[in-house]
Amino acid sequence: MHRVAVLAVNGVVPFDLSVPIEVFGRARLPGGGAAYDVRVCGPDPDVDAGPVGLRVPHGLDVLAAADTVVVPGVADITAPVPPAVLDALRAASGRLVSVCVGAFTLAAAGVLDGRRATTHWAAAAELARRHPAITVDPDVLYVDEGDVLTSAGAAAGLDLCLHLVRRDHGAAVAGRTARLSVAPLERAGGQAQFVAHEPPAPQGSSLEPLLAWLAENLHRPLTLAEIASRASMSTRSFSRHFRRQTGTTPLRWVNRHRVRRAQQLLEETDHPVERVGELVGLGAPTSFRERFREVVGVSPQAYRRSFRA
Repeated sequence: MHRVAVLAVNGVVPFDLSVPIEVFGRARLPGGGAAYDVRVCGPDPDVDAGPVGLRVPHGLDVLAAADTVVVPGVADITAPVPPAVLDALRAASGRLVSVCVGAFTLAAAGVLDGRRATTHWAAAAELARRHPAITVDPDVLYVDEGDVLTSAGAAAGLDLCLHLVRRDHGAAVAGRTARLSVAPLERAGGQAQFVAHEPPAPQGSSLEPLLAWLAENLHRPLTLAEIASRASMSTRSFSRHFRRQTGTTPLRWVNRHRVRRAQQLLEETDHPVERVGELVGLGAPTSFRERFREVVGVSPQAYRRSFRA
């Protein structure tokens, strides 16, 4: 039987912890037998999980024998990861999976370096800033790198676990598991459609005034040269400085914020889609639709149907 070890450390988010336990624990093979042997483990027998306390039945030695190791997120991503946990993750021979900000734990162990990964949209820029060797994709629900997989915000952990069930046992088993979870086997679009706003630059950032100016001028045609000039820097120096503080490029930042503004207009106004594209500076209707779908994962019309108040 496929062995799944779910890691529980102090500060673990209960939802992140419960999703893999429920999905893998309820998956059944065609004959009715359990598809997975799920075990919760950690460095300590007692775990503080915020509003609840947990008794963890297994130690970190379980990780070495697991076919899949799941790392849930923790409430405080600045909290140091116990060295014993990092050593156990580095030594694990099974595939490694993170739920939400559990990606920070995998990153601390060094197993995401040189790979593509995702995490909750509100923490994606911070993950990119701390670990520049990781290619952070903030728009998708999950990233499958074969032996290392990462999911976006909390509920995306459900998408990733169902994906793994399908990968391990096929669509029929995964479909039955999805129905038990009262969840779709696949969701349209990525986590970008659920982003309420882009996280601000860290307080005290030297870019704060410039970012505020950019946010007020999204409707204008903005070039890298103009933005760099406003910051009194060369384009090359400015691009390097901007990426260091925001985790992305200036023009990508501008276009993402234009799309966020478009989402707001689609939710709150009756403007035709073409007019929304003009108001946010994304140009012709075809260009606007392509850029919107690129960032959000669905068309402007589909987004409006789903999120219109």
